[in-house]
Amino acid sequence: MTVFELTNKLMAIPSVTGSEREVGEFLSSRLVELGYKVERQNVAENRFNIIALAGDPAVVFCTHIDTVPPVLPIREDEDYLYGRGACDTKGIIAAMLETGDRLRRNGISNFGYLFVVGEETDGGGAKAANTLKWNSRFVVVGEPTDNKLATAQKGSFWANLTVNGKAAHSGYPETGVSAIEGLWKVLNDCRNAGWGSDPVLGQGSFNVGVFRGGEAGNIVPAKAAATIMIRTIEGRKSVEEKMRSIVKDRASMEIVTATDPQIMHVVDGFQTTVVSFGSDIPYLPNLGKPLLIGPGSILDAHTADEKIRKTELLEGIELYERLVRKLLT
Repeated sequence: MTVFELTNKLMAIPSVTGSEREVGEFLSSRLVELGYKVERQNVAENRFNIIALAGDPAVVFCTHIDTVPPVLPIREDEDYLYGRGACDTKGIIAAMLETGDRLRRNGISNFGYLFVVGEETDGGGAKAANTLKWNSRFVVVGEPTDNKLATAQKGSFWANLTVNGKAAHSGYPETGVSAIEGLWKVLNDCRNAGWGSDPVLGQGSFNVGVFRGGEAGNIVPAKAAATIMIRTIEGRKSVEEKMRSIVKDRASMEIVTATDPQIMHVVDGFQTTVVSFGSDIPYLPNLGKPLLIGPGSILDAHTADEKIRKTELLEGIELYERLVRKLLT
């Protein structure tokens, strides 16, 4: 299979977070066929990480096999591959496997792979992998960075906010308490709080990703909930303290996951960038010094027209090979 064929094959197997089993089965079989020593690490029922070793790994390639919803149609033209996971990160998986073939053909075998579940939500796969014993010195995490080495990434604070009100007939709103109005006020205060600025990381940002509430237009809503994500430039503890001081007792807050901003290992001879998105790097300290790089643009990820440029995918293979050679020397 060419790198383009493998990318399309991976995209043809839906793997929205929580349903990664089928693509995990395919990748495991593929890696066995390629001659790697393959193990599975169970993370949850029907969900597992894949560990594949060519030898005793000094460098581990790592990325995730889950995607965001929804599944998208797969198509291809002269310049691009289109589909869910094209750049985030099934094209990257294909590029990493092709890199491994090239390394082994040139007598380099001290590398391996870690493909994890759950990156798009709570990082559960990476957290589980970090509990294993690793002797590697570097972990190369694949995310779409336009083939540039990321020097830093923002932290994140992901939480669910819930407000309980009192249901009533909408003709007599004074007899009830609107949970939606209460939650609006909380979210507006959070949005206007300001989330700081850093000369390297840039501006912190607040996003309301999901909002749910109410039952009908003629009922004062008794419950409302929202899922929020803050891209942070401060430590997670100070962000949590700030959120609690804003929310107070007006809403309950369940923290889904929170990470600190990260500074990555860089290598001379590569273009660099700073990224605002998150990755599994905060959850993988036991795998060695972290590097973050991959083909594709983050601006195409999570969109209804996700794609990856073919030439950039091929360039990514060259960059991964050159990066591993530099790390090993």
